[in-house]
Amino acid sequence: MQIIDAVKKQHAGLTALRRDIHAHPELAFDEHRTAELVAKRLEAAGIETHRGIGRTGVVGVIRAGTSARAIGLRADMDALPMQERNTFPHHSRHPGRMHACGHDGHTTMLLGAAQYLAEHRDFDGTVYLIFQPAEEGDGGGREMIEDGLFERFPMDAVFGLHNWPGLPAGSFAVHSGPVMASADRFDIEVMGHGAHAAMPHLGVDPLPAAAALVQALQTVVSRTLDPLDAAVVSVTQMHAGEAYNVIPDRASLCGTVRAFSSENQSRIEDAMQRICQGIGTAFNVNIRFTYQRGYPATINAAAEAAVCAEVARAVAGPDAVRTDLPPSMGAEDFAYFLQQKPGAYVWLGNGPGEGGCTLHNPHYDFNDALIPVGVSYWGRLVERLLAS
Repeated sequence: MQIIDAVKKQHAGLTALRRDIHAHPELAFDEHRTAELVAKRLEAAGIETHRGIGRTGVVGVIRAGTSARAIGLRADMDALPMQERNTFPHHSRHPGRMHACGHDGHTTMLLGAAQYLAEHRDFDGTVYLIFQPAEEGDGGGREMIEDGLFERFPMDAVFGLHNWPGLPAGSFAVHSGPVMASADRFDIEVMGHGAHAAMPHLGVDPLPAAAALVQALQTVVSRTLDPLDAAVVSVTQMHAGEAYNVIPDRASLCGTVRAFSSENQSRIEDAMQRICQGIGTAFNVNIRFTYQRGYPATINAAAEAAVCAEVARAVAGPDAVRTDLPPSMGAEDFAYFLQQKPGAYVWLGNGPGEGGCTLHNPHYDFNDALIPVGVSYWGRLVERLLAS
């Protein structure tokens, strides 16, 4: 492990900072305390700082040398709307809010990198430090882009990092191509005609149609897509009726769709629409199908991913970088950045993934031993890409 000496000296202070952020989690677009903390730390390091981008986002700018080259480094700041079950001293002070995905660690590592880069400036070009709000489902990355992120801060490439439980602590996984899936959602309303449960012939029961839909939707991936393409269609909710002796007049289904390309998103949506139409006709019910596109798939550029893997090996060691792991069916709104710019999003091992170490678990906590690894990775990545 090749941790930068100057970074080792930051470790204790950054750990205290990370735990302070963990104790004060803020939800999407409400990251006012966190954003102000970030901005003040950047300013204290003499870094040009811009607030309020994408509502609560912050961007720091560090320049060195004369080159016109520029790259962006991104960390997410928001927490999740869930109750923390930890009892350690830095547990959440706010009921119903928790840093259960490690964004407190991501923010801290990028602040550590900001301090290191501002002090040493051993590069030639511009680094944009992007502290993004609202990653957890509210599209803060998209908001920053719509607020002129890439026009105001023109960069050649952009990079992200996420801790990953289950990978050995301090190791890396780097993908060339898909890293995370898209995340769409659907709602299906089945409308029949209510009746007494003892006289079903006097109504049109929506429940058999809903049950048939659940079964038929399981064939979308297996019979619509190439068997070598990964995708998921999951019905996650089903609601109907209020009484034992009443056939309801409607039933509703909803769920999620995951895929690694926009083409497969469209194929899945079209197949689901056909199934709804066919079952509606077969069961004599009206079906309203609504499909909502969410985060796109996160797709790394091959050249940038190769550089990230090279830098990760230099920091963590040649045997501590995996390039063969399958992508995740989870989603990430860093995808919006990668739709605009080449770049790469890497995983940093958080340690064993059993029990409370998993993401979005009420007992999760970021592994503070990773802080100098992540800071060193960011520092070396800048120095590699913007070499003098």
